[in-house]
Amino acid sequence: MSVFGGAVPETVVCATDSLAARLDELQFDLGEGPRWEAARTRLPVLEPRIREAAHPLWPIFSSALMDTAVEALYVFPLTLGALDVGIVELYSRTPGVLDRTDRAKALVLANETAWNLLDRLLRVQESTGNGDAVAAPRTSPLSRREIHQATGMVLVQMNVTPTDALLVLRAHAFSQGKTVRTIAGEVVARSLQFSPEND
Repeated sequence: MSVFGGAVPETVVCATDSLAARLDELQFDLGEGPRWEAARTRLPVLEPRIREAAHPLWPIFSSALMDTAVEALYVFPLTLGALDVGIVELYSRTPGVLDRTDRAKALVLANETAWNLLDRLLRVQESTGNGDAVAAPRTSPLSRREIHQATGMVLVQMNVTPTDALLVLRAHAFSQGKTVRTIAGEVVARSLQFSPEND
């Protein structure tokens, strides 16, 4: 489950296991995948046989997915009226369609999760004045605090927007075959710097 699409920076709230965390990280690093489609359309993205079809909206993520055990993905946007709260992603190691009953249950649970996540966001913002504390703790492998910090550093180094700074980090990570988290660590440690001249 991720906070996604609101005023709080996109970040993982929880992951059930290492594969769920990896799926989240892949989509964050690549800037594409079914979560982006679900966020854009505000509709569930149900891929019961994800390996059997081409995915023109997210070809790089689809290719990266082949290195995992994932056979099916079910992504539900967490929306409340006009408010986008986050995304819930479910995966299966076996292919299969969600039947009408399972899909109805998933939609009810997604709605309850959206309300719970919104409540958590509002409590954090009330107590701290910002949304940072909703993220995983700083030492958690799910935390993206270092990525957000590196984005800010690249923003200053290159005099670009936050969106462009994150794109630079993603592009560099992709070109080096590394994760955005690894590249962000190098930027924060000041072993990697970006400037308009050497990019």
